Amino acid sequence: MVKLIRDLTAHPGIKQLGPGLVTGAADDDPSGIATYSQAGAQFGFNLLWTVVFTYPLMVAIQMTSARLGYITGRGLAANVKAVFPRSVLYGIVALLLVANTINIAADIAAMGEALRLLAGGSALLYSVIVGVLCLTLQVFLRYERYVGYLKWLTLALLSYVAVVFTVHVPWAEVTRRLLFPALRLDHATIVIVVAVFGTTISPYLFFWQAAQEMEDARSSSGNGAAAPARPERTPREHLRRIRWDTYLGMGFSNLVAFFIIVSAAVTLHRAGITDIQTSAQAAEALRPLGGPAAFILFSLGIVGTGMLAVPVLAGSAAYAVSESFEWKTGLDMRLHEAREFYAILALATVGGVLLNFTRLDPIRALLWSADINCVIAVPIMAVMMRLGADPRIMGRFTIRSRLRRLGWAATVLMGLTVAAMVATM
Repeated sequence: MVKLIRDLTAHPGIKQLGPGLVTGAADDDPSGIATYSQAGAQFGFNLLWTVVFTYPLMVAIQMTSARLGYITGRGLAANVKAVFPRSVLYGIVALLLVANTINIAADIAAMGEALRLLAGGSALLYSVIVGVLCLTLQVFLRYERYVGYLKWLTLALLSYVAVVFTVHVPWAEVTRRLLFPALRLDHATIVIVVAVFGTTISPYLFFWQAAQEMEDARSSSGNGAAAPARPERTPREHLRRIRWDTYLGMGFSNLVAFFIIVSAAVTLHRAGITDIQTSAQAAEALRPLGGPAAFILFSLGIVGTGMLAVPVLAGSAAYAVSESFEWKTGLDMRLHEAREFYAILALATVGGVLLNFTRLDPIRALLWSADINCVIAVPIMAVMMRLGADPRIMGRFTIRSRLRRLGWAATVLMGLTVAAMVATM
């Protein structure tokens, strides 16, 4: 089996799919699954438009972060450092570290609870096991092989597509509500719309994709400590790969979110279950409504997406903190070559595990991390758009007008999201 996976990950077609695919899949983490489940349970099909509406905006902002990472050869924190005062950078990075650690705690808790539902036993014990496993793989597995495994973990998201085909879906009604949603603009609606936007466009995704494009550029040039050189691509060819990789990755992410909302709407909403707080709760509620197949697929998806998202959350925090202090960074480096980088990665992961042993309410934790993400996303996105259009930074590869307009539209949308969140608190 290991040899089969190794051979598959070495396939040229699979190797073309990289940071965009993994980043998009990591967006549908267990906490995101809980948000989309709540949207479907509470509002039926009426919030499906949100995942369609955010797709081009998400593509624009992620493509900008990816281009910055590749063209400059630096991660996002290093690029922010070039524009903002250090006090602002340190504040943003500190908030990102706190938000990611809390998000890791919530995701690990959801994975432990999903495993308890599937196999029985202690959810806390399962949480410790998956946390240690995620950390061990990141520290001791070579970058090339590790990213290959992350690509295959994205297949776990297909379980949410499969769930839809285990239940009856009125597709005519789905289409009608997608085009003409029946919504009242009240507090409950605004809160869920804010949650969906904040879950879909998250700062940790910006940092991760920029860092992974930087890693890919390093590997391609043969400068990585442990990565073999690959055949050279021209910058134009690489930017073309980034474009299609991001289109596919973000499309996959939003398609899965669409199916999660549909499955929750057709089962939970129709049964009158409108208050879903965690992804594990959604899986448990799905068992008597969608049958054992839907329950098992939903639960396995939580575990698979958690195994994918936790490394992305911890890794993005490690890249951001290390670049802020000009420490060596990179999953392609050995432990002794980048001690500070791996220390931050361990701090975020172990901190997330330990939070599950406190009295911290996981629902409140998710709200805190979502609030922080919404707040810090706006200045980061504004800086990214400014950097992406600056020829002193990007040379002749500045972002084009269409990408620039969509990126600024996403920035304004997140600004309005923060304003709506504050107004409805």
